[in-house]
Amino acid sequence: MSVCTTLYEPPGPRGVRRNRVLTVLVVLALLAVAAFVYARFDAKGQWAAEKWTPLLRADVWATFILPGLAGTLAAAVAGVVLAGLFGLVFATARLSDHRWVRIPAAVVVEFFRSVPLLLLIFFAFFGSYVLIGVNISAFAAVLFGLTLYNGSVIAEIIRAGVLSLPKGQREAAYAVGMRKGQVMRLVLLPQAVKAMLPALISQFVVLLKDSALGLIVGYDELVDRGLNGIAANFSNVIQAAVLIAAIFIAINMALDRLAARLGASARARPA
Repeated sequence: MSVCTTLYEPPGPRGVRRNRVLTVLVVLALLAVAAFVYARFDAKGQWAAEKWTPLLRADVWATFILPGLAGTLAAAVAGVVLAGLFGLVFATARLSDHRWVRIPAAVVVEFFRSVPLLLLIFFAFFGSYVLIGVNISAFAAVLFGLTLYNGSVIAEIIRAGVLSLPKGQREAAYAVGMRKGQVMRLVLLPQAVKAMLPALISQFVVLLKDSALGLIVGYDELVDRGLNGIAANFSNVIQAAVLIAAIFIAINMALDRLAARLGASARARPA
């Protein structure tokens, strides 16, 4: 039995056969790339024990990896919460029947969705003193950028999810006397979750990875601690980068598993 993940629908018989052939070809290509990388690393001495063993030391993890991971997770969790709230508020505003609400909300969303996140972090960190006379922390600057950029994308995801529902759902809710707020909260959003969930989880993964941009303003996160800390002390920048990438992959896989469980729960729950 095919397992439906949150990111794709199960393929049919022809799709299964095609995917198997493609899987074999991709595996062969990856093995060839892995063999080439291994040979080049070996030729440059990158497999030497003295470059990898520091990554197993408890003091290295306590000094560099764990504090950096804590900073990354702090920014990511706070960013997810604030970006989610931002997206919900502005998605609701963009769905408003009032032009004076809908148009300004659309301008805000399109503006912050179009500006690179790097510039938002820079502007928050270096422009805060000019605007309000206070130098904000690196964490606040990173959180500012993550919230506005990802919140704008989430607003569009939520709006698209609500608009994807049949119009009859809205009309039936109005027919039984519900107000618009009740229709959105009790009828449309619960059903739209099923359509929105894959895109929302994907955006949360992007937000987690985007937190690494905090290194440009000196935020103490995993990439900054790993590359600038471990590599500076042990001259093993490639090995440190491999470890950091593995940690990010593990976290993202955990998010995908969480998304699968939430998706299964949403599908099982009656509409």
